[in-house]
Amino acid sequence: MSLNDDIERWLMREQADFHSTRIGHADARPHVTLSYAQSWDGSITTAPGRTVVLSSDEGMQMTHQLRSLHDGILVGIGTVLADDPQLTVREWTGRDPQPIVLDSQLRIPASSRLCQNQHQTCWVLTTQATAATQSGCELIVVSGDDSGQVNLHKALDVLYRRGIRHLMIEGGAAVITAFLRAGLADAAVLTVAPVFIGGYNAIGQLDNADTVSCPRIATLHSRQLGNELIAWGRLCYTNAVSPDTTA
Repeated sequence: MSLNDDIERWLMREQADFHSTRIGHADARPHVTLSYAQSWDGSITTAPGRTVVLSSDEGMQMTHQLRSLHDGILVGIGTVLADDPQLTVREWTGRDPQPIVLDSQLRIPASSRLCQNQHQTCWVLTTQATAATQSGCELIVVSGDDSGQVNLHKALDVLYRRGIRHLMIEGGAAVITAFLRAGLADAAVLTVAPVFIGGYNAIGQLDNADTVSCPRIATLHSRQLGNELIAWGRLCYTNAVSPDTTA
């Protein structure tokens, strides 16, 4: 079985299991998958705001395959400003997920490719209740948290009510860290490139007192893809960690 088949079957099982355990829960929300590429030393770029391509062509195909398996794909405004992404499925066969941007202060440029997409309107999650309409985007006002950022619990509730059942998070570092800190990321698919760049890490401070309480991969899966290492698994936020691992 190919790596692509392995990951697709695993992810579809994870998504189904997640929703089956939440039937009847008042806090229904999407299943959330983190997916990003990093260097061997854990960096995703050389410095904030800079773009560094770490995935090979095969790795990029896998990323686009993952996009096709989700209803929505979310990035932070930092990623939009640095990379001007399209968030579409181009290197794989499948439908485009709903593009979503976390943008508390509404900084998304009207000239960005997400705002210029003629086929799909980008959703922008913001705290700016009096914000003017942004051309090419649909603004969704969500209450802020204590730090003034979009409240992620409320944001996921809004997205679920809009039909998003499976959400993919591609970055950047602040968004990945925020979802882990809130315990709202359910799975991770990580591409590790065989290079050291000594730059800006994907994960920031999680405010945990010790490593025992840090998010863990409950069962780790890994395969080599060309010169890259692909690792994936379910995220666990308790101290009970399964001893089983598969390589």
